[in-house]
Amino acid sequence: MTVLVGFLAGCAAGFGGWLMLRPTFSAPTFARKNHRGQFIPTAVGLVLPLAVLAAETALQVAESLDWEPNAVTDVPRASVLILALGLGLLGLLDDLAGTGESGGFRGHLGALRHGRFTTGSLKLFGGAAVAIVAVQGPRSDSLGRVLLDAAVIALCANAANLFDRAPGRTVKVSLVAFLALVIATGAPAELLGVAVVVGAAAGLLWPDLREQMMLGDVGANVLGGVLGLGVVIATAPTTRTIVLLGVLALNLASEAVSFSKVIDDVAPLRAIDRAGRKP
Repeated sequence: MTVLVGFLAGCAAGFGGWLMLRPTFSAPTFARKNHRGQFIPTAVGLVLPLAVLAAETALQVAESLDWEPNAVTDVPRASVLILALGLGLLGLLDDLAGTGESGGFRGHLGALRHGRFTTGSLKLFGGAAVAIVAVQGPRSDSLGRVLLDAAVIALCANAANLFDRAPGRTVKVSLVAFLALVIATGAPAELLGVAVVVGAAAGLLWPDLREQMMLGDVGANVLGGVLGLGVVIATAPTTRTIVLLGVLALNLASEAVSFSKVIDDVAPLRAIDRAGRKP
């Protein structure tokens, strides 16, 4: 029930945030070409960390009025807040200042070898640092486990960004991943903060599908990273290691395989991917 309430609150915060901030995102600063070559606002995924901040503010105010929420959610919620704000800041910088000249691990590291520290490189290393800070609280009790769990978060954040190549795709994939996590773990209350973020993304799904906005790196990275944090919060070390290997393989495969082509070549995936999208 706690996770469902968080998800619904996130939906309201996400869609409400889009409506309130739509005039702000219409500024030329945010205008970028989409896959059709049309200029629409990017970085609207900034609504996700703002939704987390709003939810946390409401809970803190409620606590000051002597309403005591489930105490087991305190530490995980703090980790979600740290991660969402940290990855959101790095993603926003890449959305607004990045030139896109070097994509993927190979591109970013290649740019470093030539003496160029791109916004993508900053996101890569800064995201790893934020992930390490975020996992210190939930369940990581040794240096090795901290690094492995931080890698889960960082790789999930990058994987979400890899899917952000078509309207609504990242949100759809994330909803499926969150549903699988909830079913596999029994929806523990510790996933409250994660549910708020995924709910906020769901609140942005329709305008995303209708090409009124783009999540941008700020939205994709926050969404993927928080889902990775959800794995760290709610699963055993062995499961986290298996997930780490899976998302690592996914990230490495992206260097050689186009996910868009794979989705288009598999009829069921193609149908789900295009559902709700403009022709």
